[in-house]
Amino acid sequence: MSSSISMKILISLKLVVGLLLSTVGIFRCQASPPRYTFVVEETPYKRLCSTKNILTVNGQFPGPTLHGVKQPRNPWSDGPDYITQCPIQPGARFTQTIIFSSEEGTLWWHAHSEWDRATVHGAIVIYPKKGATYPFPKPHAEFPIILGEWWKEDIGQLYNETIQSGGDPNNSSAFLINGQPGDLYPCSKPDTFKLIVDYGKTYLLRLINSAVQEMMFFAIANHSVTVVGSDASYTKPFSTDYVTISPGQTIDLLLNADQSPNNYYIAAKAYVGGAGIAYDNTTTTAILRYHGNSNSSPTSLPNIPSHNNTNASVHFTSKLKSLADKKHPIDVPHKITTPLFFTLSINSLPCPNNSCAGPNGTRLATSINNISFVSPTIDILQAYYYHVNGAFGSRFPNSPPLLFNFTAQDLPLYLQTPKQGTEVKILEYNSTVEIVFQGTNLVAGDDHPMHLHGFSFYVVGWGLGNFDKDKDPLTYNLVDPPLQNTIAVPVNGWTTIRFKADNPGTRLVYALSSGSTYVMGHGHDVHSEKWKGPTSADFTSATRNASMLTIFIKLSTWFYVHGNNWDSM
Repeated sequence: MSSSISMKILISLKLVVGLLLSTVGIFRCQASPPRYTFVVEETPYKRLCSTKNILTVNGQFPGPTLHGVKQPRNPWSDGPDYITQCPIQPGARFTQTIIFSSEEGTLWWHAHSEWDRATVHGAIVIYPKKGATYPFPKPHAEFPIILGEWWKEDIGQLYNETIQSGGDPNNSSAFLINGQPGDLYPCSKPDTFKLIVDYGKTYLLRLINSAVQEMMFFAIANHSVTVVGSDASYTKPFSTDYVTISPGQTIDLLLNADQSPNNYYIAAKAYVGGAGIAYDNTTTTAILRYHGNSNSSPTSLPNIPSHNNTNASVHFTSKLKSLADKKHPIDVPHKITTPLFFTLSINSLPCPNNSCAGPNGTRLATSINNISFVSPTIDILQAYYYHVNGAFGSRFPNSPPLLFNFTAQDLPLYLQTPKQGTEVKILEYNSTVEIVFQGTNLVAGDDHPMHLHGFSFYVVGWGLGNFDKDKDPLTYNLVDPPLQNTIAVPVNGWTTIRFKADNPGTRLVYALSSGSTYVMGHGHDVHSEKWKGPTSADFTSATRNASMLTIFIKLSTWFYVHGNNWDSM
């Protein structure tokens, strides 16, 4: 479904478990599950001195909130089109039952086709069970803070032009906080988002990075924040002056309004660790306003790390740890039955007469273990269920087919061209899985935010440079590793995750490389997944679906429910 579609799509969503905070209200548990209606339609919005139509839900941007993350035993509604289901057709109606399980905290939902998620997204909050409390003092109030991107161009046209050229897309025209660019952009100051607080009170900020391309640094002038959760899982509290957040990631922050009552800038800008990668170098702002100071203006921006400060990025990420207490036990796998080693690479594919906009006239692509994903003609789960032969292969390698110095400079050019195919990694139900994600320096090294559908996973280790299979596992944190669904593999570095394959179905692994839309937008998307442009021998879907892998978890029996085109991370 592209942003040029003007027909309305009516979607009824039934919530069966969970308590949600919407951008438009709070939904609390009821005896009978509530029902909500989403209408997906084009709506005119004015930003940066001009108006364009964008795809919205119920006319709102950001939109209202709904969806889950694990969807236990509900693989037909996991979200990715042509992986678990076909997309909702224009004018069609779809009813979905949303199932929550162990999540508690902040999530988000978004459209899952092309770049529609740039404007079709919203926040989710799942509160503690009835009678339970937060593992921290109850805040006075809470606010969703959604970071995003805005292009002056039509988003569907921009997407198609990027596909046609084979190069990088245009950088965004602005970053957003809760849909507004802020004071530093033209025609934007009157509508800058304002967060109103009372001196001496504590507030819970539910921070979401919905940006299509960028990892972000976030900070509040003259204020520190306390991190208490990420991706609907609580963390050990720690204080920080800034936050690093990947596309698709959520982070819960406690803000103490303990400074001199005044107005202070809230700000966010891109973090791009890869050298020579084009990015939007602007800064979006909102205003933290203490009651009684409506006439004063903020005087200075917060001290945010420089755009390429990888040390600052990994320093923040390394502080995330699970609570791991009696009320919040962890279950990190210790005995691994399925060890996997995945290389994440930016690649290039040849074009006739060097006619594309990538390096040396090539078409940009990406890969996992040197395989660049090609979209199937029928969704993979349906092909499995109906025994459709030839839709996908099942020989995705456990490790890269060729070993080399992954993070070396000036790697041979022949390594840049990947294989292309629709290969699936099949896991046994209840197997315990470890994945080492290794970034490479092919074409350009970059950070790779990673997202795995249908699971949260324990992040047990990370490092810069090449993974050492003998030394690095000795440093794994198996005591209190963070439980997340989106993590960033540092530029020319590695990250190790562990999980139990106990949610059967087809599950997508995304590489959402910051600053590089051809590496899945960036993430978890973190999502420029589905390309529906023309196909020819030199113009294949693999060029935009790179760093993407389908994991299939087997179970002996299946049930069938028609799917939709929504996802939550």
